Amino acid sequence: MAFQRRKPEAIGTKALFPGFIAPALASPIEKVPSGTRWIHEIKFDGYRVQTHIANEDVKIYTRRGNDWTRRFKKVVQDAWHISASSAIIDGEIVVPSPDGTTDFSVLQNELRGKSTRIVMVAFDLLYLNGRDLRKLPLKERKALLKKLVAGTEVQFSESFEVDGPKMFAHACRLGYEGVVSKVADSAYPTGTRSRDWVKKTCAQRETLTIAGFALDDNEWDGIYVGRRKGNELIYAGKVDHGFDKASAADLRKRLTPLIRKTQPYTKRIKHKGVWVEPKVLAEIEYRAKSAEGKVRHPFFRGVREDL
Repeated sequence: MAFQRRKPEAIGTKALFPGFIAPALASPIEKVPSGTRWIHEIKFDGYRVQTHIANEDVKIYTRRGNDWTRRFKKVVQDAWHISASSAIIDGEIVVPSPDGTTDFSVLQNELRGKSTRIVMVAFDLLYLNGRDLRKLPLKERKALLKKLVAGTEVQFSESFEVDGPKMFAHACRLGYEGVVSKVADSAYPTGTRSRDWVKKTCAQRETLTIAGFALDDNEWDGIYVGRRKGNELIYAGKVDHGFDKASAADLRKRLTPLIRKTQPYTKRIKHKGVWVEPKVLAEIEYRAKSAEGKVRHPFFRGVREDL
C-alpha cells in the first residue's frame, strides 16, 4: 500500500511554493537574555540545512542554497516520512552522541563514509501544504512542527521557557555548544542577522580562511589561517591542534592543488609554510583573541563546505 500523506488544517497565508528561502541568522551576544518574551534552544554543532518536501520529493539545501540532497541520503529518507504534501523545514544536521551533545568534527568524519548516524534536528517550519507560515509567531510554528515530525526519525528541537543565563550555564556544563534565544512571538527573520534570534557559544568559534599549511619532516604540522576584511586577508594565527590522521590527510589532499609560491596574506608574516590559494574555509574553536586578532589556543573543528 502506498504511503499516505494526510493534510492538516489550513494555517498561515496561501502561497505558491517559494523555493529556497534565505535562512534566519542569529546575532552573537555577550549575555543570554532573560525575561518571558524569550524562549531558549540548545545550539547544535552541525550543518545548517533547509529541507524541502514537494510532490513526493525531498531536497536538502545548505545555508547558502547549495543542493546537498545526495550527500544526506539518510536524512532524505527520514524526511520523506513526514506527513505533508509540501513543507519547508529549517534545521541542523548533526551526529548526536549518547549524552545528546554534538560535534562538528564527528559529523565530518561520519560523512566520509555512508553515514547511518546523522539526523536532522528541526527547529522551525516556514511553509506547509501550500501556505506560508513565516509571519506566524514562532511558538505557533514550532507547535505545528512538533506535530509534523512526531513519529519520524527527524528530531525536534525543544524550546525552554526558563531563565536564559541559567540555561546557558547548564548547557556549557553538559558539554553543549551553546544556546540560541528567540523572541517567542516573532515572525521568521528571513536572511538577516536578527536581534529576535541571538546566540551565545560556550567556547568562541569562528570560520577562518586557510592560507597555508605546515609540515615537519613531511609530517602534518597544522594550518595557517586568516580573517577576511574586505579584500584583505589578515593573519589570524597557526592552528596545530584538533587533527587526526583522517582530517590531516583530507586537508592535505584539498590544499595540495591550491599551492602557490607567495603568501596570500595582505601583510607578509615571518613564518615558513606551504602557501595556498585562500579558498578553503575552516571552523576554528579558541579561547581568546590577541589585540592583533590572532586566535589563542586554537582547535581545528573541520572544513566548512556549506558556506
